Amino acid sequence: MAELSLETTPIPGLLVLHLPVHEDSRGWFKESWQRAKMTALGLPDFGPVQNNVSFNARRGATRGVHTEPWDKFVSVAAGRVFAAWVDLREGATFGTTHHLEIGPETAVYVPRGVGNSYQALEDGTVYSYLVNEHWRPDQAYPALDLGDPTASIPWPIPLDEAEISDKDLANPALDSVVPMSPKRTLVIGCRGQLGRALQAEFPGTDVVDLDELDVTDADAVAGWPWHEYALVLNAAAYTAVDAAETLEGRRTAWAANAGAPATLARLSREHGFTLVHYSSEYVFDGTETPHTEDETLSPLGVYAQSKAAGDIALMAAPRHYLLRTSWVIGDGHNFVRTMQRLADAGVSPTVVDDQIGRLTFTTELSRATRHLLDAGAPYGTYNVTNAGEPTSWADVARAVFRLSGRAEDDVSATSTAIYFADKDAAPRPLNSVLDLAKIRATGFEPEDAEIALERYCSLGQRP
Repeated sequence: MAELSLETTPIPGLLVLHLPVHEDSRGWFKESWQRAKMTALGLPDFGPVQNNVSFNARRGATRGVHTEPWDKFVSVAAGRVFAAWVDLREGATFGTTHHLEIGPETAVYVPRGVGNSYQALEDGTVYSYLVNEHWRPDQAYPALDLGDPTASIPWPIPLDEAEISDKDLANPALDSVVPMSPKRTLVIGCRGQLGRALQAEFPGTDVVDLDELDVTDADAVAGWPWHEYALVLNAAAYTAVDAAETLEGRRTAWAANAGAPATLARLSREHGFTLVHYSSEYVFDGTETPHTEDETLSPLGVYAQSKAAGDIALMAAPRHYLLRTSWVIGDGHNFVRTMQRLADAGVSPTVVDDQIGRLTFTTELSRATRHLLDAGAPYGTYNVTNAGEPTSWADVARAVFRLSGRAEDDVSATSTAIYFADKDAAPRPLNSVLDLAKIRATGFEPEDAEIALERYCSLGQRP
């Protein structure tokens, strides 16, 4: 009896599994689907949601070539089939074919966009397949003529002797097939500082903001075609830290920062897309240094509590990256831009010097996002900021003044307690330094914050 094994094919992503079959006088037994063992060998954890069985009464029954927009895991429960696949996806491998005979000892993973077909070699053949999306009657998809001369599938039973449906007889030749496009990427919160940077890092993506897709609105969520996406980048958040302490702000913060991630995590689980979400060092109270990814959450204010709740909700998504960051600077209103305006206006500000952290430029955060995805890094939580020695907000202000041609001494320092003494403000963590060891272990090296700040100030818009 052979051991469970996996082999690749000329069609990228089309994988053949050889299954152990236990036989005795009563018949045989096999594990036709075993998630833990098969994914350990390299099979994608594709999350099947439906099991279909096709009974083929007579030898010669022939089905396909069908290219449904979901992944399949095919096997035979009784009899044998000759199976063939044709790559109908956009790209260099369009039209590539592969075929083999399948019995109980073989299963095949068929990725989205690869045409699947088979021919029963025995009467009473039972063909079974798992799929990772529910079948939809209105779904259109490419199909191919079983006898297409370009594909040249060597059917063991001639097609003029086979039993084929009228629908399959009408399928087009390969040169008339419109290739299947890959699933798309969606950026939510596209008008914010991070959303703009993500658009630059992921060109050609679909982008939406709250006026187009409000993830806190059940009707808007229900009407969105989530099954069309492989990747969702959620850059939307409520970031008004002080306003979150008000009645209206509290409700908005919890809806955007906790409710929306919970909804996206559910949708990720249902539709199989990878979800990237961005969080904050505010989920910690600032008493430990530096903050690691597995530190116990200890949020201080309403904004912080809503972000921490969103972090917890995100864990329900099987394929997720949670990027925690701090002191975000990008294309838009932010601390550095404020200091530049004050420097240009001749103002000498007073800035707190007991809050310590590192700047995070949105270009660096979006670059880290791309790196994690391209590297196939393990799903989970990663701290992401720029590198370099931690500084205070006062240190940053002085650097901006110097880069703006003003004297660093024009910036005065004060404590957080004194600065906010007469203000209705949310509590802030004094230590915002995030440990970067985990993301560095994936091969990502953050750029020094000082270098990024100099470039950002010199360009005037973005680093």
